[in-house]
Amino acid sequence: MAEADTVRILDPGAGVGSLSASLVARLLTERPGVKISVTACEVDPQLHPTLEATLDDCVNTANSLNSHVEVKLVPGNFISWAAEGESLLAEPPEPFDVVIMNPPYKKLAARSHERKLVASVCTETSNLYSAFMALGVRLLRPGGQLPAITPRSFANGPYFRLFCQYFLERMHIDRVHLFEARNKVFADAAVLQENVIFAATRTNDTERGPVVVSTSKSYSDEVRQRSVPYTEVVHPDDPEFFIHISADEGDTQLAAVHARLPATLHDLRLQVSTGRVVDFRSKEHLRPEHIDGAVPLIYPLHMHDGVIIWPVSGAKKNNAIILNEETRKLTFPSGYYVVVKRLSSKEEKRRVVAAVFDPVDIPCDRIGFENHVNVFHIDGSGLPETMARGLCIWLNSTLLDRFIRRLNGHTQINATDLRNLRYPSIEQITAMGHAWKSGTWFSQEEIDELVSRQVG
Repeated sequence: MAEADTVRILDPGAGVGSLSASLVARLLTERPGVKISVTACEVDPQLHPTLEATLDDCVNTANSLNSHVEVKLVPGNFISWAAEGESLLAEPPEPFDVVIMNPPYKKLAARSHERKLVASVCTETSNLYSAFMALGVRLLRPGGQLPAITPRSFANGPYFRLFCQYFLERMHIDRVHLFEARNKVFADAAVLQENVIFAATRTNDTERGPVVVSTSKSYSDEVRQRSVPYTEVVHPDDPEFFIHISADEGDTQLAAVHARLPATLHDLRLQVSTGRVVDFRSKEHLRPEHIDGAVPLIYPLHMHDGVIIWPVSGAKKNNAIILNEETRKLTFPSGYYVVVKRLSSKEEKRRVVAAVFDPVDIPCDRIGFENHVNVFHIDGSGLPETMARGLCIWLNSTLLDRFIRRLNGHTQINATDLRNLRYPSIEQITAMGHAWKSGTWFSQEEIDELVSRQVG
């Protein structure tokens, strides 16, 4: 933090003022006599009395130490205030030295006024917490610091690409702390996400120094810390602008193993797409059972032990979609496909759950795949049988599961996640496929042994 006559602090979504009070207490201890200005934004009027009391306590504590703290409570919407000023004709707030935040977590509707406001002044983003972060970056002076407590999902979620580009082009990540246990941090508030605390500095400097990465299971457990090169956290020329947070040396070794895999999806001549059938948009064409004129419709519930079981009678979801001019474009021609669940359930041990659609087991002319699955295909058609089987084995392996957990901090597996992975070679995948005899499936130990034999 640069020396200045006054340290200007912004606390958006201040709540009861805990973060502001902690930072003021630290400044009063480490820089006695410094002038401090705190601007706290809070939209919830029920929190204003407690927040005002916290800010008053900061002022009184500073006075008792012969220091000076001035405070300002902005009792309104932070996004509107940060993007438009205190009125539509007002100038935006002056830059701050520190923007400290634990922002609210909530999706922003595509057409919401708040989302449009953020996009108009800085970047497109889909969540309230990343909107707060983007505006925080915008309100920092050069050399200013942004410490924040947020979900980890922004670091590599496909919906955060534009936000991460905006963030990484303006900020240097200094420190990252990762909480490994989803259910221990903020458990009282039912926040079951991987959370991070990070600190970053506003800079235009292209030279990037090391990043201090630390981890713990929760806020009260032992902290493990190490320093890593910036290129290990932010890979140069990554078109997705992912932020890679390696929990420990083993995680770094895992990244090296992943980097050594020989193939990309492009090398394998494969594509992966989200299922084209969005059921609530196609209700009139869906049928609970197969009838003449309909084709199979595959949901996650049809996936079991590496294969597609269809139909599933008595299920809440449909089994078929009527084939007509409107729906034909939503379907694929018959063939071997590898299907991956987009969302894994609590009971499943792996993030990635894959199965093969076998046209021998389910004869049909075309197939519909619902939007809650991803589908591997070749230019919109099926894969060779052994390649489909080998790819399914690879996707169900523990090694692949470890790769995907390192890459993302959310349980949703998007097509973008699968596109950004590296893969074994065609020869290695095909060799795994030859080991799978029709009508059998493997234990996890057998899958991992097959993968180890081919990949090492």
